[in-house]
Amino acid sequence: MDLRTRINTAMKQAMKDKDAARLSTVRLINAAIKDRDIAARSEGKENGVGEDEVLAILGKMVKQRRESARTYEEGGRLDLAEREEAEIVVIEEFLPRPLSQDEVAAALDEAVAEVGAESIRDMGRVMGILKSKYTGQMDFGAVGPMVKDRLSA
Repeated sequence: MDLRTRINTAMKQAMKDKDAARLSTVRLINAAIKDRDIAARSEGKENGVGEDEVLAILGKMVKQRRESARTYEEGGRLDLAEREEAEIVVIEEFLPRPLSQDEVAAALDEAVAEVGAESIRDMGRVMGILKSKYTGQMDFGAVGPMVKDRLSA
């Protein structure tokens, strides 16, 4: 079952269960995807965004909510921080399992070998391979410095 179908099924189930918090979060996910679909159509992509871009949208939503939760906690608004954390749990249900450090290292080795990367100038191609294969499974903000270290050595 593709990701959009899973999200729509989850929305219908939340409606049946009368789970307002879950329904609200799933609707936010749908709205973000539809916004990106509209933008993609204006760019000439007739079918909207693909599965990989939906994963990127979900990853971005999780990251935004983590930052918001941290800000709320620092401001003493634990009720709002808990709501953000609850939304993160719902969004992460649709993301693939994150890779462990060992799996990230193996994926990095594989991408470097696939591209034949030898210097820092090949970093963009290595990151492109990783993003195409592992969107939603690794934090590219943390992987970027790892790629840089690997190619600098």
